[in-house]
Amino acid sequence: MRSADPARAFAPVGNAGGRGPGGAARHLVLDELSRGIVERLDPASASFLNSSGLARATPMGMGLYRIEPVGKVGSVRTSSVQLDVRPKDRLGLGRLLFLLSYAGEQGFRPDAVAGFEERELWSALAESLAQLAERALGRGVLQGYLTVDESLRTVKGRIRISDQISRRPGMLVPLEVSYDEFTEDIAENRILRAALERMGQVPRVRPEVLSRLRLLKGKLDGVTRLPSGAPLPPWKPSRMNLRYHPVLRLAELILRNASAEAGPGRQQTAAFVVDMARVFEDFVGTALREAMAAYPGELRLRYNALLSEAVRDSDRLTVQPDAVHMLGGRPVVAYNAKYKAATDSGASLTADHFQMLAHCTALAVPTAWLVYAGSGDIKLRRILNTDIDIVEFPLDLSLPPAEILAAVQDLARQSWGEVVRVSAGSTSGD
Repeated sequence: MRSADPARAFAPVGNAGGRGPGGAARHLVLDELSRGIVERLDPASASFLNSSGLARATPMGMGLYRIEPVGKVGSVRTSSVQLDVRPKDRLGLGRLLFLLSYAGEQGFRPDAVAGFEERELWSALAESLAQLAERALGRGVLQGYLTVDESLRTVKGRIRISDQISRRPGMLVPLEVSYDEFTEDIAENRILRAALERMGQVPRVRPEVLSRLRLLKGKLDGVTRLPSGAPLPPWKPSRMNLRYHPVLRLAELILRNASAEAGPGRQQTAAFVVDMARVFEDFVGTALREAMAAYPGELRLRYNALLSEAVRDSDRLTVQPDAVHMLGGRPVVAYNAKYKAATDSGASLTADHFQMLAHCTALAVPTAWLVYAGSGDIKLRRILNTDIDIVEFPLDLSLPPAEILAAVQDLARQSWGEVVRVSAGSTSGD
């Protein structure tokens, strides 16, 4: 595969308005921080856009709608229009998938995604899924053991005594038995089949890619189909399913974040919508927990703490830092991740400092780290009339994934060093 710039995955295609050559659907591209655009939409597309949660389409009369981002990123596609809302700083598909899957603790490697050269998200997802599925199924469909519960007239496996007594008291047959069957109908194949089906329903996927997706799904026809909206079956990475790991991680991302179905008037629609603020918070928490594992203590995510005393529990004020490092059973440092904590100039919002000050007060910790998505320098804010420090730590998401993780490791090293320094100072003061 040729090397490519993943930032192209969210690059605009064509003009923002009008139909493309040969009557092709319009492709509209917005930045998540933009104020919106005015475009002509058909009512069905406007309705689906509103229901997707990606953007707000407000009617202005004469078929015109004002389209505004609402804090999410992703892509919505109907038969007449495609709207992409790109992350700030124009992060590419590679970074987006890396953050999404790392936040899900799946250890996703962005170099496993094959579609970085595609010019828009849906083509990249479809091509990537097709290539990774072809690699996974190239040596045949994976098989594994599946526990089956059945009623039989002969013993197979083990008898489920409690079920036999409760369902058939006093009867010898049929027997309630459980046994392990070596089959293709396992969780890994069910997840893969569901992802192939969903991408196959996305409107205007290139015919050659759609044909590959259908051919791949045909290899899994003997696998149970997951009902729409059903939870994904659990699977565990192992040596036996190693060749499936990349495609399963991408498949789970597609199933958790994308929808594709027949909309109003049998119009084919698809949506891939992501809350970047939550993704950033989850990513920082997961990566920081792994980095802090090298130091004594334990990092806890979304730690609840009391801010006020009250007679009734309902009157108590609480705070919940995104992460707190515990040492000897007590908090020693707090962290908050803010995707939108920085403006374009890199200056953090004062409200975030107030929140961190409350966290430090409630937890009785001297230092809090405000991790925000952006570039810039680390800044130390000494809060007047207190012994509290708030450190602003920028995390540049435009860097390669390895460098992003290295920056989180640096955050862990510096924050632990501050814990050691404060502890040493406290000991010497005693």
